[in-house]
Order: sequence, then C-alpha cells, then structure tokens
Amino acid sequence: MNFSPLATPISTAAYPREFQQLLREKTENFVGRKFVFSAISDFLASYSRGYFTIVGTPGCGKSSILAQYVTAHPRSIYYNAGVEGKNRSHDFLASVCTQLIDKYLLGNGETAEIVKLKTQLQNLDSNDGNWFLSLLLQKISDRLDPQQRLVIAIDTVDAIARTSQPPSTNLFYLPRYLGDRTYFILARRPFLREKSGLLIEAPSQTLDLRDYPAQNREDALNYIQQYLSNAPELCQQLATLGENNFMYLSQMLPAITENSQPDANLGESSLLSELPPGLAAYYQNHWLRMKGDGLSAVELSVLNLLVESTAGLSVSAISEIIDEDEYEVEKALDNWIEFLNKQEIGGEICYSLYHASFREWLGKQSILE
Repeated sequence: MNFSPLATPISTAAYPREFQQLLREKTENFVGRKFVFSAISDFLASYSRGYFTIVGTPGCGKSSILAQYVTAHPRSIYYNAGVEGKNRSHDFLASVCTQLIDKYLLGNGETAEIVKLKTQLQNLDSNDGNWFLSLLLQKISDRLDPQQRLVIAIDTVDAIARTSQPPSTNLFYLPRYLGDRTYFILARRPFLREKSGLLIEAPSQTLDLRDYPAQNREDALNYIQQYLSNAPELCQQLATLGENNFMYLSQMLPAITENSQPDANLGESSLLSELPPGLAAYYQNHWLRMKGDGLSAVELSVLNLLVESTAGLSVSAISEIIDEDEYEVEKALDNWIEFLNKQEIGGEICYSLYHASFREWLGKQSILE
C-alpha cells in the first residue's frame, strides 16, 4: 500500500460518477504531502485494522490528499460528504455498500448471494444501517488474502447531517469494531474530542496537518512554483501570505497569473483587496456555518474581537476585554473550533481565526455590525 506518484492522465473510472469530476479537480497540479502518505503506509503496516484520521483547518489540502490517495489505489472505496446532497447517512450507505459489493464481492458474477445483498441494500431502513455495513465489511474481510487491505476513505466526514440518523450512533454508522485488514481513512476539520461523533474499539491514529508547518510550507512553495517559476521572491511572499492554505493559493494564483507577468513585489493589501469569486464564496459558506441560526450578543462580541486582532487571544483575555463570563466565551470558541487556530502563548491556549484572508474578509462585511 505504499504511495507512488500518479501517471497522467488521472483515471477516476473506479469511483462513482458523482465524485469523478471532484477527484480530477482535487488531484490537478498535486504536489508533495509525502509525510502524510508515509504516515498512512506506516499505520497500515503497523496495525491489522483501524481508523486513520487526517485533521486540518479549512483549505489546508485534506480533500486533495484523500483524492490523490484513492486515485493511486483504485481498489479503495471513496465517499465525499462535502458534495452537495451527499451528507446524509442513507446516501453514504447506498454509495459505499454498492462500491463494496461491486469491487470485492461481484468477482464471481451475479450470484444468489449478490442478488440478496443488493435487495437488502435497496430496502435498507435509513435509521438502521449499521448492521448491513458491518455485514459487508466482515464478508470481505474473511475473503481477503493476507497481503490485501480494504481501505474506505471518507472525506469531510464532519459535514454529515446529524438529523439523518439517531444521535447515539457513530457518524454515517461507521462501525465500532473492524475485521482484520479493514481500514478507514477519514478527513475532517478540527473538533472537540468529546464531540467527535465516533465511538471506536479499534486501533486509531490522528495526523493533524497543523503539526507539520515546515513540510506544509515546502509543499505550498512547490505548488506555487508551478505557476510562478520565474518569480522566486513572489513565490516566497505568497508562501508566507498563503499560510500553507491550498484553497487560498489555488484561487489566488490563477488570478495573479492572468495579469501581466507577475514580477513585481505584491504587498499583502493588494493580494487581499479583491478576492477571487470562488474564495469569497468559500468564506461566505464559513460564515453561514459559524452564525447558524444567529449569533448571541456574546458571540458577536467575541467574533468582532477575533476579527480585530492579528494575534492569538486567550479565553481570559477575551473575557476581560469584552467584559463577559469566561464560560460563555469558551462556549462560543468551541462552536467555531473548526475555523480557529489554537496555540500556546505564555503558558496559555490562545485562539485566532484560521487564516488572515478569512479574518480580513469578515472585517469587510457588514454582518458583524
């Protein structure tokens, strides 16, 4: 299962049609991330089964990493809950179970067993999907050769519509127990451990992309150089402004290169003054998720302070500045954990918005008034 670079053109035929275009987009101009693929390979080699989770703030490249992995390993199963209309557990079960049957059980043709399984899948109650997925996984696990691995990759697992299944169940009915040679690779934004939505009795490992700043910057710089190979100073500047965020870079770089040869030194204000429409829409989605059904007075005060501050702030500092209870401040921050950076400063955990570009976009909106 060691990762190897893909030949071009990229083939996505092994996956459902609704994901093929996304996979092509996410693997276009892909570079680096060897430290992630090495960690995945080590996990598969070290454990007979388990869950490997890639965690990172919005736009840091999680989706591209998974896309690159599954296109390099077409026997993998793939699902992306971030695709519109694909965040319900019933859709997940239908897609993943169909892929499992087609890729691992259909080898001997349409047997009576296959007909029975497909009938069960069609009649599956959306509120009771756990048993069927576990059944398929066990059937496949029992038939795998010792050197084979069954890998199910799920992108944006935290995008699930929680109302699509009972609250006491694992996200997307992911199994608590796994058979031998069965692995899940998940990608999600930062989360509170007590709100993970998963109860797992299997080996597990989490790789937080924020813990690898040097490797991320090197990969981001290589990505930039594909567009601006003749402007080394600008490449370095963009790597700094980009803060290792590939969504930001993927939107800004085409906009920059559409202009005349970019040999001038661009200041931060000129790069951020007019965001490409795609990036602005991406931030708008962040905002809709952050505000939910509406912000309380405390949440509005906390968010305004985060927008105004270029440095991380502790809960106690925020509480003192806005004159509100620390518990209420912490509750607001917990609600936005996927959009925040956490770092220790002077012995205290401090919070800031995950990217300067997003912070500046929020500051220019009337939504915070």
